[in-house]
This record gives sequence, C-alpha cells and structure tokens, in this order.
Amino acid sequence: MRSAILKTALSALAVLLVGGVPAQATGKPGTFDLPDGFQPEGIAIGPGPYAYFGSRATGDIYRADLRTGKGSVVSKGPGTPSLGLETDGRRLFVAGGTGGDARVVDLRTGKVIRSYTLATGESFVNDVILTRGAAYFTDSTNPVLYKLELGRGGALPAKAVKIPLKGDIEYGTGINANGIAPSPDRRSLLIVQSNTGKLFEADPSSGATTEVDLGGEALANGDGLLLSGRTLYAVLNRLNTVAAVELARDASSGKIVKRLTDPRFDVPTTVAAHGHRLYLPNARFTTTPTPETPYTVVAVKR
Repeated sequence: MRSAILKTALSALAVLLVGGVPAQATGKPGTFDLPDGFQPEGIAIGPGPYAYFGSRATGDIYRADLRTGKGSVVSKGPGTPSLGLETDGRRLFVAGGTGGDARVVDLRTGKVIRSYTLATGESFVNDVILTRGAAYFTDSTNPVLYKLELGRGGALPAKAVKIPLKGDIEYGTGINANGIAPSPDRRSLLIVQSNTGKLFEADPSSGATTEVDLGGEALANGDGLLLSGRTLYAVLNRLNTVAAVELARDASSGKIVKRLTDPRFDVPTTVAAHGHRLYLPNARFTTTPTPETPYTVVAVKR
C-alpha cells in the first residue's frame, strides 16, 4: 500500500514539474520540438508569447507558441542561412550568415520587406541587435559592423553602412565577432568573440573597441548574448552553459556570477527571455545533420 501511495505521489510530482519549473506556475512546456532537420540557430521572442527561430539550412523562419510549444514555418527562406534574429514587434531582422546579407521580414505576412547585400566576398553575418535608431549586424569573418539606420517610425534605409571594427579586437582563425547586445547605459554595444572568449565594448559610431575586464575569466565559445538590466547572459555553445555576467553600468568591467547548465542542453546557440524563463534552441553542432535529425528548444529559470 505504501509503495502504491509513493508511486502515485511521484507520478503527480512528475506531472507538476516541466523542465524543472512547476507547470501549474507557468502552464508552458519546458522543452518543445522544432521540425526535424530544421538546424536552428537564432531566436527572438515577441510580441506576446511567440518565439521565432531561423534555420541555418534553408533560412526558413519558424514561429512557436510558448504556451503550447506548437508552431509552423511562417516565412520560407532563400536557401541560405537565417542566423541571429531580432524583432521590433512588427518586423523580424535576420542575419544571413554565409549569404552575406540581412533580411527584414513582416511578422504579420511572413514576406520579406527588404533584403540587403552586406558583403560580396567571404563573410559570415552572424547576429543582430536593435537600438532606438538602428540595427547592427556582426560579421564573424570580417572585422566590421553593418548598420541599418532607421528613420522616423522605423523606416528602413536604402542601404547598409559598413563600420570597420578597430582597437582591442583582433580577428584570427575561426569564429570572431558573434553575439551582440547593448551596454547597460545604452551608449555602446557589447560583442563576444567566440574564438578568444573575450568580450568587447564597441562604439556604434566609430567602431572603436575596448576589451571588457572580466577579472581574468573568459567566455569561451561565446555565442548569443542577452542583456537584462546589468546582467548579460552569454551562451557558451559547445560548453552547454549560459554564463551570467554582472556588468558595470558603463560595461568597462564585469564578473561572471553564475553559470547555468542543464542536461537537456545540446549545443545551444542563442537565448531570449519571456517572463522568468530563458529559451534556448539546441543547434546540435556536434551531431551530423540529416533531414530526420530532431531539434528542440529548452526553457530554464533565469
């Protein structure tokens, strides 16, 4: 009898817990599936409880309802990657990876409003961030930022502006500038360099960079970045870790105060927040991709 009672209690507990978060407190799944073979990389959330994911295989954009985990492709890709994503509530700004481009997608219709050729030679347009007046894209191959200066009401420009990166950052072999986020005081941009684990503060006008003092620590395999207040969440993809960095207001220094890990992580790349949760797509870089390869999204407490 006691065994049966214990078994029932454990079953009830398993139902209540979804991904380590009480289901009755959130009503949202802690893990949900993306289409087989999708090869996700970027994530953006909003407006509302809707998350957008880009495929590095086809460039398709997939939208999922965080309340159920269900979704569908809402914008067909060009056959080249969709990597970093950012939304202004009406549009989705998409970094085009080896396609050397950027796209702006209408969230209501899924149609591409405008496409920009950012580079004509070898390039890897990796991530994007929106500020009040512009969208900035990183290039992991070339030491530049690409800027789309937004006009009144968010009007899109005719072409992008190239801002060379200079100062402390030095490009080498492998993935260089990757994730990008604003500084806490919104006066500069933060860029993580994957191959060195260094974090840099960049002047959005001049491209001048200064290394952020992390007290001797590094963000090895740094990928997507997310700023919340003065806490910077940095995804360390192949380490299956999210590092929480407490920054000085001017971003001149920072300290890693927490490292989040989860057994469900399988090389997560980027991160976005909704409520008290962080959502990360598993890119599974260490798994050979096939059309049948499964991919998931994982939610963890901040």
